[in-house]
Amino acid sequence: MSLSSANPKFRVAICGAGVGGLALAVAIGNFANEDIHIDLYEAHDAITTVGAGIVITSRTSEVMKELGMHEEISRVSTKSPSSNHVPIFRRSDIPQGGFEWFQQNSTIAPYNMHRQHLMDTLKQYLPMSCSLHFNKQLTRYEKQLSGSLILHFADDSTSTTDVLIGADGVRSSVRKTLFETLDRDIMDPSKIRHYIDPSWTGTLIYRTVFPAKKLSDFDPNHVSLNNFLVFCGMKKHVVSYPVSQGTLINVVASVTDAEKAGTPFEGRWVSSVSHEEVQEPYQDFEPAVKTLLKCSENPSKWALHVVNELPLCVYDRVALIGDACHAMTPHFGAGAGQAMEDAFVLGRLLAHPLTTLDNVPAVLKVYQDVRLPFSQFVARESARTGHMYDFDMSSTAQGNMQEQLEIRKEELLAQWKWEGKDSPIGEWLEAERKLQESILGVSDGLST
Repeated sequence: MSLSSANPKFRVAICGAGVGGLALAVAIGNFANEDIHIDLYEAHDAITTVGAGIVITSRTSEVMKELGMHEEISRVSTKSPSSNHVPIFRRSDIPQGGFEWFQQNSTIAPYNMHRQHLMDTLKQYLPMSCSLHFNKQLTRYEKQLSGSLILHFADDSTSTTDVLIGADGVRSSVRKTLFETLDRDIMDPSKIRHYIDPSWTGTLIYRTVFPAKKLSDFDPNHVSLNNFLVFCGMKKHVVSYPVSQGTLINVVASVTDAEKAGTPFEGRWVSSVSHEEVQEPYQDFEPAVKTLLKCSENPSKWALHVVNELPLCVYDRVALIGDACHAMTPHFGAGAGQAMEDAFVLGRLLAHPLTTLDNVPAVLKVYQDVRLPFSQFVARESARTGHMYDFDMSSTAQGNMQEQLEIRKEELLAQWKWEGKDSPIGEWLEAERKLQESILGVSDGLST
């Protein structure tokens, strides 16, 4: 891919070619009236992905439509054969056999898909103004007197840009440099490490994906073959759903020790594990879960880390999106969707006719004001929802088991109401209004 203009409006460097970074490049290309030179830097030698399944919620679908890729996403997604396509929750920590607890009362996830299919689709829509650079691991950046930014990479090479966007994940080097270079009157130096360093949640996540036929051979009527399932139990739960148009089953199994939350995690954050290690924590779960986990192939263990809630995500001409800004727990399946919403709003702001290099800091502030509060709200509620999946019914308030299950059901149903709050389109309209107030207000000499 090459530049479509020798004189771009300005240059944007995106560090990280994951979902957020790719979506940002697509959004800028879609909405820019003037050419914006995009350099997309990826630390690996190709655009790769971790994990397998991804949930496409109604909110994420809106972004897909606005970016012109909804039909392609629909084609490669897995749709439930049921008309409602709603998650089914089971009480599963019963060795003799669990039971269906309740179903979600609205369609929160129209599609499930393989993450690689989403990445491949985003790559197809990259604009001609985007140049891809592989094996470029950012280590730090520094501001020049002119205002431009010098990017330093692990291979000792450097590059220059006007605007830098950190889409480089939970261990973001952009976030690290941003907080290390904040003015002391903005940030107490003693708090910087809290915002730079990710925090372990005390949760271990086991991930696997395997052919649906393998599960069908064990049990042709297994509930996970055609449904989105959440198997709930004390201090642990399992989520499963079909991907790749139903040919594969994606499984995410979670085990939490709340007392370890916030403590350092010893060892590798991601590692391969044996089938026995995946199955062992769920010996007290229902047979359906045991059968599901017996089918695991190439399972991996993830020490689930999140980004501590940030007081800001922009500074001068630098901004953070996606996991670099608000890496969250997976209990809403919202991490990728929130990254795409970041990219949609920020991309449209950068592409807006009112945006110039001189007012980029004000434009980025608008992005922060619109997106940061909501994405952090989703992250907080996702963590809360995970705790609710991992219930301990013996320690709940007084009342019989049926009453307590009904209370927890209503609490969980309430947790998903955020999906209907506003929309990415509404966020964009609010961002555009703030942009006009900020830029036109300043140029007209009016108070902002």
